[in-house]
Amino acid sequence: MTAKKVLAVGWSQTGQLDALLDSVLAPLEQSSQIVVTRVPLRPVEPFPFPWSFWRFFDTFPETVHEDPAPIDESALPEDGDYDLVILAWQVWFLSPAMPITAFLQSERGRRLVRGRRVMTLIGCRNMWLMAQETFKQRLRELDARLVDNVVLTDSSHSAATFISTPAWMLTGRRGPFLGGLVPAAGIEAGEIRAASRFGEAIARQLPERADDDDSPMLRGLGAVKINERLIASERIAHRSFRLWGALLRRVGRPGSPQRRLVLALYVVFLVTMIITVVPVTAIIKRLIAPLMRGRTARQRAYYAAPSGEAGEAGNNNT
Repeated sequence: MTAKKVLAVGWSQTGQLDALLDSVLAPLEQSSQIVVTRVPLRPVEPFPFPWSFWRFFDTFPETVHEDPAPIDESALPEDGDYDLVILAWQVWFLSPAMPITAFLQSERGRRLVRGRRVMTLIGCRNMWLMAQETFKQRLRELDARLVDNVVLTDSSHSAATFISTPAWMLTGRRGPFLGGLVPAAGIEAGEIRAASRFGEAIARQLPERADDDDSPMLRGLGAVKINERLIASERIAHRSFRLWGALLRRVGRPGSPQRRLVLALYVVFLVTMIITVVPVTAIIKRLIAPLMRGRTARQRAYYAAPSGEAGEAGNNNT
């Protein structure tokens, strides 16, 4: 039997996404029936870490409008007949991070993904639905077939991650913060280790899979968790990011004084929105939840696809 070929592409700034990808790929790399090619993305100009305050927020307009800084295409394979392409990425401002967007816009990246079976692997704070919607659209444009999606998030309360995640990005320290009142930022190490179950399921199924079989391989494994209280907030915030991003791009180029002035207003607006609109929206949604059960169930099923939440039935050959 000819070995199945898997391409894994990703970019990790803090090392967290690399660890998650390590966990998923380990069972595939141990399989005699699978050959794994792993390619880290290389931005032409490396992004700073930790970030400066202004550089961090000044990246937002181009991120949400999918105008990324370029990557080094020469680091990518020129071509390859891959049976599965795993794309590991982060969420920036409710959008796919610049490096993965640049990959999908590059000539080699588009060639590697076009028409292929694709699995997305996301590690982020908590909001990822709108970013995945954007990503799905880009995959459809390339006739790629999304067969699975795995998302691991920070399990701390949203109020805590609102402090810990920016602090991690701006200081390089994960925490805990405020004397332990705010837990350390990021995905728990145990969850990252447990992500090997996804690799185990793929290693069992991919070698026997027909070329035209695009059914999910990770059903029933809890590949995603949908926080229904954040769906409306994500939609509102995503529209807001698009509007503010367009305004900032018209005002000036990244780093320009006039853009920095408007950016300061945006930061005040963003913090105000997170403190007021997000919790109010969550409260309203909780109050009307009994009247929206059917719609909420449909939303959960849609956003959880294709892999689904824990307990959803599927064929995992277990």
